[in-house]
Amino acid sequence: MRIVFVSTSVGAIGSGIGGGVELTLRTLADGLVTLGHEVTVVAPRGSRLEGHRVIDVDGTLHVPSQTIERSAPLEVPTDSVLTRMWDEAMRMAGAGSCDVVLNFAYDVLPFERAESSPVPVAHLVSMGSLSDEMDKAVIGAIRSRSVSVAMHTQAQAESFGSDVAARATIVASGIDLEKYHFIAQPGDDLAFVGRISPEKGIDDVFAVAEQSGRRVLAFGVMEDALAWQDASSRHQGARVEHQGFLPTRELQERLGRCAALIMVHRWVEAFGNVAIEALACGVPVITYDRGGPAEIVRDGVTGYVVRADDPAAVCDAVSRLGTIDRRACRSDAETRFSAVSFVRRVEQWLGRVVGAAAS
Repeated sequence: MRIVFVSTSVGAIGSGIGGGVELTLRTLADGLVTLGHEVTVVAPRGSRLEGHRVIDVDGTLHVPSQTIERSAPLEVPTDSVLTRMWDEAMRMAGAGSCDVVLNFAYDVLPFERAESSPVPVAHLVSMGSLSDEMDKAVIGAIRSRSVSVAMHTQAQAESFGSDVAARATIVASGIDLEKYHFIAQPGDDLAFVGRISPEKGIDDVFAVAEQSGRRVLAFGVMEDALAWQDASSRHQGARVEHQGFLPTRELQERLGRCAALIMVHRWVEAFGNVAIEALACGVPVITYDRGGPAEIVRDGVTGYVVRADDPAAVCDAVSRLGTIDRRACRSDAETRFSAVSFVRRVEQWLGRVVGAAAS
């Protein structure tokens, strides 16, 4: 297949602003090319994706959906980079340069453009239900062309309602395990990996640090400095150190030396690529019982699933980390979350999308 990827519109690939979408896009690009497919990536200006053809597009970036009220309209800014990326994708489709377009953007516009596309459009939805407008777009696509919509986890699909939960294709996720090295003997630090923002639970990160007495290393883009400052002032006994956004090679080296990864998200995580990155390094994961991470972690085997919004429960799990075999964490990542298996699932899904359009 000749596949055009249309990237997220919130930031350039490589900036970290796109969160797990960036890792997912890179993993799929690498894997699908290895399987013999042709991939072209249309992305915002400044994007970096070594080894791939990238058409980078100028334009105004979109406001991330998680920062907008549910009932607020998803506005398309003047000179929108998303509009321009889709203009380019549709130009390629109209010229016969591709067989399918794969949408990574969490926005209504791609669903609208899919209606008139010369080639089939597949939507890999990256987040759970956050917007009334987005819900309407996803549900409409499921009801008219159910094969066109894929989700990472069942929990994510269920957040959009029963129709989506029953009919969306679930592809999970995966990573290139060769890029992650197992570390048997960790230090005492805990890790948090994600954007520094309220919905990622930065206040609970500080609460866990304060109550457990452990230092927490926070890896990720500083999206909301005020949220960090507020959490710091509320938990003055906490030791939380911001490490910034790191490329995979550096992240896995430092993450692998941590005793555990904590996931204290306030929203429904669609999947949680950071969880499988941690497991690949042998790092147990302690997660709230909310969203995709609760489907990833095998409670008592590869970490702990605890009550949502309860930092004390996280601390209790920290005290029981000695019962977790770090080799079991690595083995679980190898068995369930390899890039090869993930790419194969997406390849099969895209094949069904193309086949359905031809029938």
